[in-house]
Amino acid sequence: MISLIKQKILEVLPDAQVYVMDPHQDGEHFQAIVIDASFTNLSLVKQHQCVMNALKNEFKEQVHALALKTFSPEKWQESKHLFPLAN
Repeated sequence: MISLIKQKILEVLPDAQVYVMDPHQDGEHFQAIVIDASFTNLSLVKQHQCVMNALKNEFKEQVHALALKTFSPEKWQESKHLFPLAN
């Protein structure tokens, strides 16, 4: 499921860095970090909508929860120390 989530995000944002994790190892609760230059001038809501729209049809019954963090490359450089699993 992790690779499928990543694949769907990359179909919409092909140049993105995408990290997907299943921290509870239950196949239903996932975390994703998406870094893409297109997020630079978008609000956080618009960034999340972009990612979630890529996933909603495919996973509406398979994924119970997705904790999503999105960053422009510049914001990622400032914040990546907070996410050691994605480094």
